[in-house]
Amino acid sequence: MAEQPWKNSKHATEAAAARQTEDDTTVLGYQISDNIRDMKAWQVHAWGEPDTMRFEDVPAPVPGAGQVLIRNRAVSLNFFDILQVQGKYQVKPPFPFSPGAEVAGTVDAVGAGVTHVRPGDAVVSTPMVNGLAEFSCAKAHTVYPIARGMSFAEGAALPIVYQTSFFALRDRGDLQPGEWLVVHAGASGVGMAAIQLGRAWGARVIATAGSEEKLAFARAQGAEIAVSYNDAAWVDQVKQITGQGADVIYDPVGGDVFDLSSKCIAPFGRLLVVGFASGRIPSIAANRILLKNMSVVGVLWGNHVMAHPEYAAATHAELCRMYEAGQIRPVVARSYALQDAVAGMADLASRRVMGKVVVELP
Repeated sequence: MAEQPWKNSKHATEAAAARQTEDDTTVLGYQISDNIRDMKAWQVHAWGEPDTMRFEDVPAPVPGAGQVLIRNRAVSLNFFDILQVQGKYQVKPPFPFSPGAEVAGTVDAVGAGVTHVRPGDAVVSTPMVNGLAEFSCAKAHTVYPIARGMSFAEGAALPIVYQTSFFALRDRGDLQPGEWLVVHAGASGVGMAAIQLGRAWGARVIATAGSEEKLAFARAQGAEIAVSYNDAAWVDQVKQITGQGADVIYDPVGGDVFDLSSKCIAPFGRLLVVGFASGRIPSIAANRILLKNMSVVGVLWGNHVMAHPEYAAATHAELCRMYEAGQIRPVVARSYALQDAVAGMADLASRRVMGKVVVELP
């Protein structure tokens, strides 16, 4: 049998130590260690701000058929986690729940029918909820091996922003080598991922951001040019740099940024609608689309992988290859202990963070 590359990662020794022991007890047919019957978790009991969450002792989950129990070592925070706590996100889990959509750690137990991972394996996963806890239970098809040499913090920071940007640029935007790519919010998690992927695929990348510090961060990720979108003159800068406008524009901001993007896109350009961080959902006159011979393309990675679960696994494998080749690397700007997760959410909400915010567990 072919050797599994993640077995040689720096987590191998630690992962092996986490395997089930002879003292394990059996619960519903699955092996669960005696010492994990209870765990610490952030719990949402009612809609509110993150500081209304409770840090509680709760029973550890038990994996059912087709599920994997993960001992979390890192949990990535996303802006939609805050919206979920507030009750403003489209997905509203039943109370109580823990926010946290992407984790990395070691497999603690598996349910019936799970064969691609086993206890002790170092993995990343997108359970989409209940991540801010010592243990998370995830569907088996959302659990993947961690890349060789990747830290748990990087592993937790990888799935959503890189998969979203991969789907946007390759599958929805059809980005080609040599094309001009504009990445808005270049210091955000998705912006960071889009810059790195675009550069790896041979595009010429222009990034936008709102401060000199964030512009410098975007350049460090591989942007050839970085311009401030606080001044509407960025539109003219893009036109001047590219000659006829950008071939692909990656927009997670919406609002005025979207409106102005339609003025600096090249003929046959693709304007990718990734999100609306500005808070305003824009609209566009159909005649502008006609006159510019442009495409306005929606990017909703989550719905796509729900309909095509095999897509996420294949994309993860390619992202791991790119990481191991040095083409991409998630930047973890700040990390927090589990008990300090609310502070991490506050930093995320204030837009003070560049790259990703991660909660790390021992």
